[in-house]
Amino acid sequence: MIHHVVGLFTHPDREWQQIRGEEESISHLYITHTLILAAIPPLSAFIGTTQVGWVIGNRAPVMLTMESAVWMTLMSYVAMLAGVAVMGAFIHWMARTYDASPSLARCVAFATYTATPLFIGGLAALYPHLWLGMMVGTAAICYTVYLLYVGLPTFMNIHADEGFLFASSVLAVGLVVLVAIMAFTVIIWGLGVGPIYTN
Repeated sequence: MIHHVVGLFTHPDREWQQIRGEEESISHLYITHTLILAAIPPLSAFIGTTQVGWVIGNRAPVMLTMESAVWMTLMSYVAMLAGVAVMGAFIHWMARTYDASPSLARCVAFATYTATPLFIGGLAALYPHLWLGMMVGTAAICYTVYLLYVGLPTFMNIHADEGFLFASSVLAVGLVVLVAIMAFTVIIWGLGVGPIYTN
C-alpha cells in the first residue's frame, strides 16, 4: 500500500499502470488499503479536537468532550468508507458506457487511491486551525481531481477523450455524494448526536 501512496505523489502515470495490473478482492483491498487510509482524517480530528482545540480570539481553546469526539470519529469514518464504496460502485456501473469492464474490486481500488490526497490531507486536523485546514484541504482536493483525470484513462484503458468525460462524470457524482454526506450529518446532529464542547 505505502509504495502506491508514495508513487501516486511522485510518478502518478506509472503508478496507475502498476495499480491497474493488480487484482485484489474487495475484502483484501478494504483491509490492506481503504480501512487504513480512511482512518487518517477521523483519528487526526479526534486528537486535534480533544487535545488541541480551536482558539477563537483571546478565549481558551474550545474542545470536544471525549464521548462526543468518539461518536464524531466513528460517524465520519463510516461515512468515508461508505463514500468510497459508493464511488467504486458508480465507477463500475459507468465503465460499461465506455466499453471498459473492470471488476468491482478494481473500481473500489481506483476510488480509494484517487481519494488518497484527501485522506493524507486529513493530517491537518491534528491542528484544527481554519487557515491551515483551508490550505491543505484545497491542495488535497486539487491533487485528487488531478489524479482522477490522469488516472482514469490509464486505469480503464480507454481513450483520453472518453477518459475526460468519464472523469467529469465521476467528479460530479463525487460532489453529490459529498453533499449527501453533509445533509445526513445535519440530520444526525438534529437528532441530538451533534458535537458537545468542553467550554
